[in-house]
Amino acid sequence: MDDDEIVDKCHNISPIDGRYYKKVSKFSYYFSEAGLMYYRCKVEIEYLINLIKFLKLDITFNNNTQYSFEQKLRNIYTTFDDESILAIKKIEAETNHDVKAVEIYLRHKLTDYKMEHLLEYIHFGLTSQDVNSTSYVLSMKQASETVILPELTILKLQIIEKCKQWGNIAMITKTHGQPASPSVLGKEMYVFVDRLNKQMNTLINYQYTTKFGGAIGNFNSHQVAFPNSDWIKFGNDFIESMELKRNQFTTQIDIYDNYAELFDNLKRISTILIDFARDIWIYISNNYLVQKCVKEEVGSSTMPHKINPINFENAEGNLMLAINMLEFLSRKLPISRLQRDLTDSTVLRNIGMVFSYLLIGIKSLQNGLKTIDANVPLIQQELRGNEIVLAEAVQSILRREGIPNSYNMIKDLSRNNQLFSINFVVEKLQQYECIKNHSNKDKIIKEISDLRVEKYIGVMPAIY
Repeated sequence: MDDDEIVDKCHNISPIDGRYYKKVSKFSYYFSEAGLMYYRCKVEIEYLINLIKFLKLDITFNNNTQYSFEQKLRNIYTTFDDESILAIKKIEAETNHDVKAVEIYLRHKLTDYKMEHLLEYIHFGLTSQDVNSTSYVLSMKQASETVILPELTILKLQIIEKCKQWGNIAMITKTHGQPASPSVLGKEMYVFVDRLNKQMNTLINYQYTTKFGGAIGNFNSHQVAFPNSDWIKFGNDFIESMELKRNQFTTQIDIYDNYAELFDNLKRISTILIDFARDIWIYISNNYLVQKCVKEEVGSSTMPHKINPINFENAEGNLMLAINMLEFLSRKLPISRLQRDLTDSTVLRNIGMVFSYLLIGIKSLQNGLKTIDANVPLIQQELRGNEIVLAEAVQSILRREGIPNSYNMIKDLSRNNQLFSINFVVEKLQQYECIKNHSNKDKIIKEISDLRVEKYIGVMPAIY
């Protein structure tokens, strides 16, 4: 980035287009105004190609085969560039209608290609929302498949690698912030992998649907112009050719329940990642995890010793922004007055921001995971210093042996008892008549005596 570009970025209002642009620049292809123009051109041209085939319109001109004819039309959007953008924006300055500007631009292109006899079939029977909805859904589909899922996969593999590294590190857990049954650090990290797997599978298998059926969804103008044609089949086949599925019953706009479903899935993914970021932050705060020192970085302008968990805090903040916007979009979009109002139009232009905040959060977590490692000595020290969690194990053994009131017996020995240890418990238990007179006394005492907090980690599925 040269000096002029650096200064230009500092003048941007949104951090997405300034400070964080490098992290999210690939979304410009999908969600920028230029990206939306491209998708609109693509939808309009593919629609025209399918319409020509469906209506068997004359395409025998200039000695072109059907293949070269399709290629010639597709060339309009495959060569879409800055010159195309400028041409459309100049038309829009006169029409004050962005989709109409695209239609007029395509008319000019067909005229340049000597295809004037097809001009009236551009945007034939369509409303703007047929084009817009299909464009937005295509952009979300491709952004999810080519950016979000791959980046989530990278993050997930990073967590799995940490799980492998930390798979044998026994640790005290915390429930309600208090010492609880031991586990292993790798398994506690794998909880997030399992959660992500489920939501990522939902995203992978999500069915992207769109509205496509003319002004109010009934193919009115199509049917009146060509009453003997099966327009429902045409609409279904065309949308499937775009690797989408057509919503059969809509108003002038999409029903948007499909958008809400996608946004709710992304919201769950964001929520899992926030939960992960906060847990890592706490582990760092408790010194269970330590951060690598980067010599050039400054943690505080006044405290030289500081190494702050900035990546995990940055992730949390941006993911919270993503969740708030996703929640708003999934709540607002499915609601529209009668057959349509325009409140959806301005809101939809912010979809790129949502994806961007999510991506920034993912990338921050990726960067953060590269800087942390387990503080094994401290983890082991705290584990050995919390033998009190073996109270659960002791009472379970006593209950198995049928000793009455076992839970309360161990509760009295353990609560607020700083002297609690296995030796202490064994000594006390041997004074109880219910133990002295038990037929398995020696077995019980030995089993309890052999308990070790680092071995009391339960059983887990094979995950590594």
